[in-house]
Amino acid sequence: MRILMVAPEQIPVPGGGSVEICMLSIAKKLAKYHDVTIVSRQSGRLGRTSQIGKVKIVRVPSGSSARYIASVLAYLKGKHFDLIQVDNRPYYMARIKSAFPRTPISLFLHSLTFVPRSGAVASQLGKANVIIANSGSLKSSLGRMFPKVKHKIRKVHLGVDVSRFHPASSKQKMRSKQKYHLNRSFTILFVGRVIPRKGVDVLIKATRKVSQHIPHTKLLIAGSGKAGYIRKLKNQARRLHVSAKFLGRISHGNIHHVYRAADCFVCPSQRHEAFGLVNVEAMASGLPAVASNIGGIGEIIKNKKNGYLVRNYRSPSAFAKCIKKIARDRSLAKRLGQKGRKTVLRQFSWSNTASKLNTVYRSTV
Repeated sequence: MRILMVAPEQIPVPGGGSVEICMLSIAKKLAKYHDVTIVSRQSGRLGRTSQIGKVKIVRVPSGSSARYIASVLAYLKGKHFDLIQVDNRPYYMARIKSAFPRTPISLFLHSLTFVPRSGAVASQLGKANVIIANSGSLKSSLGRMFPKVKHKIRKVHLGVDVSRFHPASSKQKMRSKQKYHLNRSFTILFVGRVIPRKGVDVLIKATRKVSQHIPHTKLLIAGSGKAGYIRKLKNQARRLHVSAKFLGRISHGNIHHVYRAADCFVCPSQRHEAFGLVNVEAMASGLPAVASNIGGIGEIIKNKKNGYLVRNYRSPSAFAKCIKKIARDRSLAKRLGQKGRKTVLRQFSWSNTASKLNTVYRSTV
C-alpha cells in the first residue's frame, strides 16, 4: 500500500512532541511492508523533503492551521495514496476526506484534547473510515461521547523502541548517576510535561514522606514547563527539604540516559491519561513503576505484578507507601522491573503496534 501520514507539527520533532515521535516510530515499522510518506509542517532549518530510513518526509508551508491544511491539500492534488492517516486533528481529516472522498481515511487519536463533545466534531468524526484509539480507555470514552461512530473505533496500543530503552548495566547506571550528581542515592524519576495535571506537586510531597524513612532520597524531574510554575515547585521542594533536581527539557533522543539514572519511576497524573507512554519507556528500561490508576495506565501496569497502581492518586501518602516498598526491598524492585520489561516486550514494542495497525488498515482498504 501507499500510505500517507499527516502530522500535526514538524518531523523530526524540534521539541518533545509525543505524537510526532509516535508517528515516526510507527512509520519506520510500516515502511518495511508499505510505501510510507509523512507530510509535516515546514521548518526553516530542514529541507522540503528528506528521507529517514525508508520513510519519506515532505514539509509544506504552515503557520496557521488554515494555511497548513491548505498546503497539505495542495500537495495531495494529483497524487494517489491507498490510505491517508491523520493524527489528532479531526478537522484536518474531515477536510482531506471532503477533497478526496474515495480515499480511505484513518484518524489516529492520542488523547481527548482535540475531540471536545460538539456537533462539529461529531460531524468530522463521521467522515473517517476508521478511528484509531491508543488505548481501551480512550476507545470507551470516544464511544460514550460519540455513539454514532462507536462502530468505527479500533484500539491500537502505542509502543517503545525496546533496543534503545533497555535495563542499564551497572556501569551505565553508575555513569548516569554520576552525570546528574546522584551518587548512591535512591533516585525517584518523573518524566513529562511539568504542568499541574501531571501531579509533580503531589510527587514532591510523596518524596518528602519517603525521605523521612529512606536516607539519601532524591527526586529527578525531566521535562519543561512555564517558568512561574517551575519556580513554585522548586520553592515547594525547598520548603519541604526535598532534594529535587529539575533537568528541564531533555530531547527524546537522549531521554533513555535519564531513565538509567533512576531507581524508581513515578507517574502521578491527576487527570485522564489516554495511554501514558512514559510508563512503557520506564518499564522497558527495567525500572519499577508507580503510577496513578487513571485512564489507560491500567492497561500497561498491573498492580503488584509489574508495578504499582495508585487508586487514591491525589494522596502523597499513597504514592509514598509504594515507593518505600521498592526502596526497602531490592529483590522486589528487581522483580517488578523484570516483569515490566517482559510486559513491554510482549505487548508494547513499535513492531507490535505497526502489526496491529497493518491488520486494521488491510481490512479498511
